[in-house]
Amino acid sequence: MSSVFIANARVVDPYNRLDDIRNVYIENGKIKDISKALHSADITINAEGLVVAPGLVDMHVHLRDPGFIEKEDIITGCNAACAGGVTSLLAMPNTNPTVDSPEVVEYIRDKSRNAKAKVYITASITKGLKSLEPCNIEELSKAGAIALSDDGRPVENTKFMAQAMIKAPENHMCVVAHCEDLYLADGGKINEGEVSRKLGIKGIPKSAEDTGTAREIALAAAYNVPIHICHVSTKTSVALIKDAKARSVKVTAETAPHYFSLTEQSLLTKDADFRMNPPLRCDEDVKAIIQGLCDGTLDAIATDHAPHTPQEKSDFEKAPNGSVGMETSLSVALTYLVDKGYLTLSQLIEKMSLNPARILNIPAGTLSIGANADIVIFDPNEIYTVDVNKLHGKSKNTPFKNMTLKGKVKYTLLDGNIVYQSE
Repeated sequence: MSSVFIANARVVDPYNRLDDIRNVYIENGKIKDISKALHSADITINAEGLVVAPGLVDMHVHLRDPGFIEKEDIITGCNAACAGGVTSLLAMPNTNPTVDSPEVVEYIRDKSRNAKAKVYITASITKGLKSLEPCNIEELSKAGAIALSDDGRPVENTKFMAQAMIKAPENHMCVVAHCEDLYLADGGKINEGEVSRKLGIKGIPKSAEDTGTAREIALAAAYNVPIHICHVSTKTSVALIKDAKARSVKVTAETAPHYFSLTEQSLLTKDADFRMNPPLRCDEDVKAIIQGLCDGTLDAIATDHAPHTPQEKSDFEKAPNGSVGMETSLSVALTYLVDKGYLTLSQLIEKMSLNPARILNIPAGTLSIGANADIVIFDPNEIYTVDVNKLHGKSKNTPFKNMTLKGKVKYTLLDGNIVYQSE
């Protein structure tokens, strides 16, 4: 295995409280030295003017494999990941078949062995995501799953959800919750409000997410067990999580880049790439999400990367929910959070790398000596326009298409190997 020397970089590592100009020396896939010292190496990268940080950890990704490989597969999804600086990701279970058996877990593990990112696996809480029969959590854990969720839809049976939350810590797993009351959502397509009324399209009330969030917090408090709340999009859910943390409930939470950068006004274009679930909300919700990131209520930024084909997304009302996001997540966060002064660069890396790694309890999120050399190198000042034809995944359904963003990934290293280099 080759050695790599990264010279003259601004090294940002919140775990070690480091933000300084340093050199990084990598040998045999591990970080050997971060200092001012010079080293000879097989590969030298001059990173003057660039930032070196721990590889991003995206804890909410739909790879669509098995079953929907016309949208994405494990290899192409990881190609998109590394192009966005993501070196570790958590794959969601709403595949076909669902990740509800050791056999499907093994399939994902086998197929991801040669991928350009590390794939961690979420197994489902109930068989087929139907909330009718709980899965065997012990078997799924032994097979290699590290998290549990019925993401794509909530666990309707509260007893099954409670059982999973209790069993998860015993099996060194975490529960990541899609919070939604399906009865309140009632088949809505976009946020219920001004835009849904203007377009004459059935809306999803914010209360659908908020009651789901409240239920999971109540279970975590009642049983004194952890819960992670996925893709937070509303002002009230932020308030519920903040209150729960103040009461020492074991709750963590994530949001996604589109929830701090876009509003429901984008839907007036009737472009289905702006349709996701939870839906884009109002300006007051965007402000609350940003405040939640600033004050620590929201621990992580994840993408909810959800590929769909152009054919599926061609009909605004009939299209499935979801957008791709791994290749643009860092740029959107730099543009809308760091450049606007809401977060420091170190705070952003904490939310996109260190905190997700801690929540999932995986070996990532740090540039400590001896750690895996999973690294992103990016130019925080480069301005570019998002060109869907240059995206590395199979699907192109990004709400950030043709948008001008600031900050671009230049290299991604996985175990010390360069797996992505920008043109």
